[in-house]
Amino acid sequence: MNFQLDPRLAADSKPIAQWPLSELRLMDDSQYPWLILVPRIPGARELIDLDEADRQQLQLEMDAAAHLLRHAFKPDKLNIAALGNVVEQLHVHIIARFRSDAAWPRPVWGVHPLKPRTADAHAALLACLEPHLPVFALEKIA
Repeated sequence: MNFQLDPRLAADSKPIAQWPLSELRLMDDSQYPWLILVPRIPGARELIDLDEADRQQLQLEMDAAAHLLRHAFKPDKLNIAALGNVVEQLHVHIIARFRSDAAWPRPVWGVHPLKPRTADAHAALLACLEPHLPVFALEKIA
C-alpha cells in the first residue's frame, strides 16, 4: 500500500518540507501559524499504529516543528494535538497561539471558519519560517 495524503489535508494545507518520516505542511488559515505533520505511513490512524522507531522519529519531528514556530513567531502558547475525529489519517497539529488570536483561549477548531491566506500572506509566512528550517535538519532514527 502506498502513502496517499487525505484529500481534506491536501485541500486545507500546503506542503513545506519532506522530513525523514513526515510531510510538513502549513495549514491555510490566516488566523494562526499552524503546521501539520503527516507521517508517510500507509494506513496509520493512531500514534500506536507506528512502530517504536517511527514513534521516536515523529516525536523528534514534533519537537522540531514546535521549536520552528517558537523561534519564528514567539507565541504565548503552543498547541500540539493528534485528534483525527474528522480526518482519520494520522496527523499532528502544531499551532502557535497568542492571547490576541481569534479563538484564545479556546481551541482553534470550530470557533471560527478557516480564513485562507492570500498568496502574498503565504509567501510572507514562509519567509518567516524558512530561515529556521535548516536549524532543524533531521536524521531518521535507525
